[in-house]
Amino acid sequence: MSMRKLPQAEISARPGLRTEVMPSALNRWNPEVHAAATEDTDNSISILDVIGQDFWGEGVTSKRIAAALRSIGKQDVVVNVNSPGGDYFEGLAIYNMLRDHPAKVTVKVLGIAASAASVIAMAGDEVQIARAGFLMIHNTWVVAMGDRHQLRDVADWLEPFDAMAVDIYAARTGIAPKDLGKMLDRETWIGGSDAVEQGFADSLLASDEVSTKAKNEMGRQVSAAHKLDALLARAGASRSERRELVAALKGGMPGAVPTGMQDAAVIAEVESLLASIRSI
Repeated sequence: MSMRKLPQAEISARPGLRTEVMPSALNRWNPEVHAAATEDTDNSISILDVIGQDFWGEGVTSKRIAAALRSIGKQDVVVNVNSPGGDYFEGLAIYNMLRDHPAKVTVKVLGIAASAASVIAMAGDEVQIARAGFLMIHNTWVVAMGDRHQLRDVADWLEPFDAMAVDIYAARTGIAPKDLGKMLDRETWIGGSDAVEQGFADSLLASDEVSTKAKNEMGRQVSAAHKLDALLARAGASRSERRELVAALKGGMPGAVPTGMQDAAVIAEVESLLASIRSI
């Protein structure tokens, strides 16, 4: 059980409604940031991807974290985080698991812990963050379709989840809930030093604990695919349409997605194309 008095998160995902990764978080996420140690230790867990399983089978799920915690047992655990967020309800489930772990939980924010990942980070008994790292907090963000009555119903349904996030952040920081609510309303990015000063984290990580040396090309490929998916979602494409288009562009081959500077060029071209489509 957490050494801190952290609230239990209530989870009640709504069928047919899924939270999505925010484009602003994807744009800031560098998937090549990871722990400098060459290998995970027996009591460490890495959260270095989007939260929740996407349609490529990637992502960090509560099922995977539960299995890792069972393997670790009643030992202290270190959780390395560099994630743009994702499925908020999966994030709440992971937060609960870490909160309920019977030994000390140390969270290390290596790059960013945005959205759902920032909630997960709050479950640590001790939170450390890179000086160049960031937390990002905001109101629950979903992609929804329907008439005004359906959308109003979705907005009302989301309100308690925003209140829950405020409770979690307030329990760690001591910041007044009213002030936290305003921070969520405007999507707030909190740098490493500010995170420590405001109580979101306890200390800064040593610079030699973080590495940006690429392990392989897969991280950049996944990042580019997620960015394209986010752009298509903003343009109103359904999940099935997005899946088919991204799969076609990947060509079914691991090396088919451009990397490095080519990523930026591809994303820029897609943004331009979508802007043209929306103006028609």
